[in-house]
Amino acid sequence: MLLAAVGAVVIEGPKACGKTETALQKAATVISLDRDPNARQMAQVAPGALLQGEAPLLLDEWQLAPQLWNEVRHQVDQRSPAKGQFILTGSSTPDDDARRHSGAGRFVRLQMRPLSIYELGMSSAQVSFTALMAGEEVAGKGAELSVPELARALAVGGWPGLLGLDDAASVLVNQGYLDQIVEVDLPRVTERRRDPVKLRRLLSALARSVGNQVSVSKLANEAGGDGNPLDRGTADIYLDELTRLKILEDLPAWNTHLRSRDALTKAPKRMFVDPSLAVAALGAGPETILRDLEYMGFLFENLVIRDLRVLAEPLGGRVSHARTRDGREVDAIVELRDGTWAAFEVKLGAAWIDAGAESLLRFAQAVDTSRAGEPAALVVIVPEGYAYRRPDGVTVLPLSALGV
Repeated sequence: MLLAAVGAVVIEGPKACGKTETALQKAATVISLDRDPNARQMAQVAPGALLQGEAPLLLDEWQLAPQLWNEVRHQVDQRSPAKGQFILTGSSTPDDDARRHSGAGRFVRLQMRPLSIYELGMSSAQVSFTALMAGEEVAGKGAELSVPELARALAVGGWPGLLGLDDAASVLVNQGYLDQIVEVDLPRVTERRRDPVKLRRLLSALARSVGNQVSVSKLANEAGGDGNPLDRGTADIYLDELTRLKILEDLPAWNTHLRSRDALTKAPKRMFVDPSLAVAALGAGPETILRDLEYMGFLFENLVIRDLRVLAEPLGGRVSHARTRDGREVDAIVELRDGTWAAFEVKLGAAWIDAGAESLLRFAQAVDTSRAGEPAALVVIVPEGYAYRRPDGVTVLPLSALGV
């Protein structure tokens, strides 16, 4: 559908989430810039000649030759009104100057992420996310998702390449994934030397803080080690580079109006694009997670945020979090383009449903609905069980029942 609408589609996302395989389903010509040094050389000296071939032409890992952005833009203009000429895939975002010329009207971006619980076949899909956001009452039964099975889902993640592998092998692959990021991908993206020891410490600090609002200064202190904190500016650079590589995907703060004068905090929550990367950064596995249920709860929140993003983006939605300065908060807000919004609390089990519902109701009372509108839904998400609406209007929703 996107190829029929614009001249070029840009598929973005972390390495190994399936971007290339997705693009190959439509591409007629393939240029792999990460595998073909001659193609990278051609991009430098004759980019126009490189882009000749049957459309759609796939430029895989285009960010390795960022000058191609402007050449693709020119080619789209020259071939107009023809659509679907190019597909660009990338696992990192180039420096801003690579996009100095706007692609408005020529490019559309498609964000890909690791597979959701629904896409992994671990959900009954009896509850429609679309219906939930439309304000409909939902009901259904989730698939079986025991605590040990959830621990495995958190440690293995939603990486297509790990399907069919056992737990031990998957954990090793994820740890190797981070090694590749630190030793190869990040130096290639930045072209500047980075301290791999401090980078790994920073990743570990982020992993320990997953799902929390933690300052850059605190992360810098933990990344330094031995009483030698990482420079705050350097920590900012490292965080930006890990975000550009799609490893981190912080959850921004919601911006809306409250009835009271108490403001919403603006700090993001620290999140990985997939909770398995937090597990890998700590050198952990499913058994380790099961020994710390409090930390497992934070990882589960990261998992739910990943899945909400996967489900919300086709609807034009974005996901954020909200917390007032006096402590009222919800774990996630999904807001659609038309202003429709729903609030979500994430709980690891049924024992915490009442607490989650209370938090949602208190927060909803604080929102100025004359400006933001009434919420389409207030939802407590748990791993498994039944979906139903409580007498107080709060919906209980198992993640293992959620589908499109």
